[in-house]
Amino acid sequence: MSKENGGFLKGWEATVRKSQAAIKKRTNFIFGTIMSAAVAHADDDDPSCTESAYLGERVFPCGDFYTGQWREGLPHGQGKYLWIDGCMYVGEWCKGKTIGKGKFSWPCGATYEGDFKNGYMDGKGTYTGSSGDTYRGSWVMNLRHGHGTKSYATGDYYEGDWKRGLQDGHGRYQWKNGNHYIGQWKNGIMNGNGTMIWGNGNRYDGFWEDGLPKGNGTCRWSDGSFYVGVWSKDPKEQNGTYYPSGSKSGNLDWNPQELFLEDMSDCQISACEKVSIFPSHKTLNWAGIDQGSVKPMKGNGEDGRPRRMSVDGRLSNYSLASMESNDIFGGGGDGVWRDGDEGFGQFDDLDSKMQRLNLQPVKKQGETISKGHKNYELMLNLQLGIRHSVGRPAPAISLELKPSAFDPREKVWTKFPPEGSKYTPPHQSSEFKWKDYCPVVFRTLRKLFNVDAADYMLSICGNDALRELSSPGKSGSFFYLTNDDRYMIKTIKKAEVKVRFVIMGNLFCAEYTIHRRFDLKGSSHGRTTAKPESEIDPTTTLKDLDLNYIFRLQKVWFQEFCRQVDRDCDFLEQERIMDYSLLVGIHFREASYKDAMTPPRTSGVTPTGLRTPTGLLTPSGLRTPTGNGDPDSDCGSLPRLSRVEMDKLVFDPARWSSIKLGINMPARAEKTIRRSNCEGSLIGEATGDLYEIILFFGIIDILQDYDISKKLEHAYKSMQYDPTSISAVDPKQYSKRFRDFILRVFVEDT
Repeated sequence: MSKENGGFLKGWEATVRKSQAAIKKRTNFIFGTIMSAAVAHADDDDPSCTESAYLGERVFPCGDFYTGQWREGLPHGQGKYLWIDGCMYVGEWCKGKTIGKGKFSWPCGATYEGDFKNGYMDGKGTYTGSSGDTYRGSWVMNLRHGHGTKSYATGDYYEGDWKRGLQDGHGRYQWKNGNHYIGQWKNGIMNGNGTMIWGNGNRYDGFWEDGLPKGNGTCRWSDGSFYVGVWSKDPKEQNGTYYPSGSKSGNLDWNPQELFLEDMSDCQISACEKVSIFPSHKTLNWAGIDQGSVKPMKGNGEDGRPRRMSVDGRLSNYSLASMESNDIFGGGGDGVWRDGDEGFGQFDDLDSKMQRLNLQPVKKQGETISKGHKNYELMLNLQLGIRHSVGRPAPAISLELKPSAFDPREKVWTKFPPEGSKYTPPHQSSEFKWKDYCPVVFRTLRKLFNVDAADYMLSICGNDALRELSSPGKSGSFFYLTNDDRYMIKTIKKAEVKVRFVIMGNLFCAEYTIHRRFDLKGSSHGRTTAKPESEIDPTTTLKDLDLNYIFRLQKVWFQEFCRQVDRDCDFLEQERIMDYSLLVGIHFREASYKDAMTPPRTSGVTPTGLRTPTGLLTPSGLRTPTGNGDPDSDCGSLPRLSRVEMDKLVFDPARWSSIKLGINMPARAEKTIRRSNCEGSLIGEATGDLYEIILFFGIIDILQDYDISKKLEHAYKSMQYDPTSISAVDPKQYSKRFRDFILRVFVEDT
C-alpha cells in the first residue's frame, strides 16, 4: 500500500468516526438509549456476521429516510424507516428485514404495534384503525388468525376465533344495543350452532346459516312463550309449533317471519376497516440487500415497471392496484378487495405457513353418518321420531306418577309416511312406524335430570349428523354419538325390522381429553381388549385384565365413594340386575396418554419418596407424564387444559361446584404391573409411580336382568371355565364380586 493511499484511508476513517459520533447524538434523541441487547437475538443466530452494529442514517433518492443501527450495509437492530408517502416503521430489524417487535403507522392515523416476521404483521399485535376500530390478538402474515378481540367504531365488540382475517370458529359478538350472539362463525358470519340473546330477554337457540336462523331451533320470549321447529327465511321450508305463554298445547298461528323481519334487523355485523397497504407490500430502497435465491434481473420487469425490494426481502414488480384486482383465496379476478383477502402476496408463502400451523380440528370419535351410509335412513328415522316425541304437546309434568304410567303397554304409535301427515312432517326416508314407550315416565326423568327439551332435540335432531362408533359390541348393538358428544344412543335389534333405541348421557362429555378409559366388571373371562397395543388409542375401551392402575382418592371422597357403591349394588341386586360395569375415564394432568402408558424412565426421588422423571418436581411432588413434545405425534394433537387452567379448576373455590363424585374428580393413579406368575389376578403389584389425574366414572349397562338366557349362559360356560370368572352369574354373587373388586381398585389416599 502506498503512503499516499495510506494517508487517504486514515483521513477517511477519521471522518467516518466524527460522522458516527454526530449521528449517534441525533439517533439517541429519537430512540433514547439503545441497548446492545436489542440486536442480541440477531447477532447470536448468524455467526457469519462479524461486523459490529453502528448507528447511521440515509436519505434515499426517492425521498425515503432511515435512521438507526446498521451492520454490513443493512439495517440491523433498532431503527426507523419513513416512507415518502407518510408510512413509518419503528422497531427491530435483522439483515434489512423487519423482524421482532415494532410499530407501523399509516398517514391516515392507523397503527399496528406488535410482532413482525419478514415484513409481515405476524404474532401478537394490536391494530388501531383511523376510524377507531381496534383489534388485539394473533396475526399470521398480515391476517387476523387465531384468538383475538375486535372493538368496532360502532360500539360493537367481538371476542373469539379468527381465520384468514375473518371471524371463524367459536366467538361472541356483542352489539351496542345489548344484543349478543355466542356460537359458531364461518367466513365472518354466524354459521353453525349458536345462541342469540336480545336485549329485551328474547333468545334463539339453534342452527344458523349465512347469518340467519336455518334448521332446527327454538325461540323463547321473555313472557315464557316459545316456538320449536325448523327455521328458514323461505316460508316454504318452515315447520314448527308455537306455544303461547301459559298454554299447554301448541298452535300454528304465529308467523316465524317476524323473527327475520324485525328482530334480526338490529343484528347486523359491523365491517372491519380495510388496510390501505400492508407493511410487507412496502418497498425498501437500499442497495446490496441479500436477495437469496431470487434470480438477478437487469433493468425493469417485463411490464416496464422497475423492480424494487419489498420489506420481506423479495423482488417485486406489482403495485397495490394489481393486488386489489385479484381474489387471492378464490383465484378469481372480480376486482373486489375482500375483507379477508389481506396481505398474502405469494401463494407459496400461504401454503407453507398454513402447513406449519396445527389448525386442523381434533378428529372426533366415530364415523359421521352421511348420505350413502348403510344406517343413514335409520338415523333420519330416529331424529324424526325423537323430535316428534319430545315436541308433542303434553300436560304439565307431575312428579307423582301413577303405576299405570310404568306399564310396558303404555306406548304411543305414530306412522311417518314420506309425504307427511297431519302430525308428522314430510321426509326423504321410506315409511316407518315409531313407538314411544312410557312417554310420561321418560318426560319426567328428563325433568328430574334437568334436561331441557329444546337442547335435547338440538343435540340429537340438529343439522349435524350422528357419529357411529367404529365397532359394535358383542351383543351386536350399534352405538351412536351426537355431534356435541352430549348423548350416546344404543340400538337393540329385536327383529329384522324392529330396532329399539336407548338414549343415555355421555359420561365423558367434558372439557378434558380422556386419555384412558376402562370398563370394569370384576370378572376375568374374556375381559381384555382384542386390539394389539400399537392400535390402542384414547377411544379404546380397555377391560379388567388391561387395568394397570390403582386409583387413590382423598379421604372424604373415598368415604362417599364407598357409600355410593354400597347403595348402588344393593339396589341393583334387589332389582335382579347383573352384567353392569363401572366405566372409568382418566385425564392425565398436562400429560400425553402415550407417556402414561409407557414404563417409567430414570427418575429422581422427592423428599416424600415419590419418583419423578428427570428429577423434576410438580407442586405436589407427584410424577406427571410430560410426553415427548413432538407436535406431529398423535398425542400432540390432543386438546387438553394447561397446568395453569387445570389448577384454576381444582383450586379455585368458584369452580368447586363442578367437582362431584365421578365428575371432574382430582385424584392420583398408581401404576401397577401384573407378574407372569399371577395371570389370574385382576390387580397387579403397585410400582410406586404416581400420576396426577382427573377422574370420571359411573355405573353403566343397568338394564340386563338375570333372565333365562343369562341362566343358560351361566350353565354352559360353567362347564368350560371357572364359574367365578364369567360375567353371567347370579345378581347376588355379581354384586358381591363387583363391590369387592371396585373397592380394591379405588383406595384411600394416605
